[in-house]
Amino acid sequence: MSPDRLPHEKGFHVSWDQIHRDARALAWRLDGKGPDNGAWKAVVGITRGGLVPAMIVSRELDIRVVDTISVKSYSHQSQTEARVIKAPQPDLMGDGTGILVVDDLVDSGKTLELVRRIYPNAHFATVYAKPSGRPQVDTYITEVSQDTWIFFPWDMALQYVQPFRGTD
Repeated sequence: MSPDRLPHEKGFHVSWDQIHRDARALAWRLDGKGPDNGAWKAVVGITRGGLVPAMIVSRELDIRVVDTISVKSYSHQSQTEARVIKAPQPDLMGDGTGILVVDDLVDSGKTLELVRRIYPNAHFATVYAKPSGRPQVDTYITEVSQDTWIFFPWDMALQYVQPFRGTD
C-alpha cells in the first residue's frame, strides 16, 4: 500500500446484493450444524452490523427466536475497548449452548472475545473475517486482509467518487 494512502482507503465495497448472497452462504454452511438434531435454539445478532446477516440467517434456517447483543467497540473508525451495552435474555442464553451468534465482520476479534467469555458454548459466525480475529470465529464465509476496510451498504450513500488514478 502506498505510504500516502490511509488504511481505510484500501476498501472492499459490499453491495446489498452481495451481503445478501454472502449471508445466505453463511446460512447454508450452518444448516444442520446446531446441537439439537442440527437445529439452533436462537440467533443472536451483534448490533449493529450483525443485524442484517442475523436476519437473513434466521430466515434461511427458519429460526424464529432472534435476539440482540449490543457491543460498542468503535467510535467512528477508531477501535476502543469493547463493552456490552445491551445483553440478550438471560434465560434464553445460558452459557450459549445451542445459540448462534452472528456478526457482519470479525476484525481484531475483541468484540467476539468479549461475547465468547460471556457465552462460551455459543457458535460464532461472521460473514467476513480478518486474520487477527479469525481465531474467535467458528464459521465465516470470506477472509479479507487485516488492512482492508469493509464498506457495508448500510454505511454508504450513492455519490460520485474520484478515480484511483487520474481525474478524467
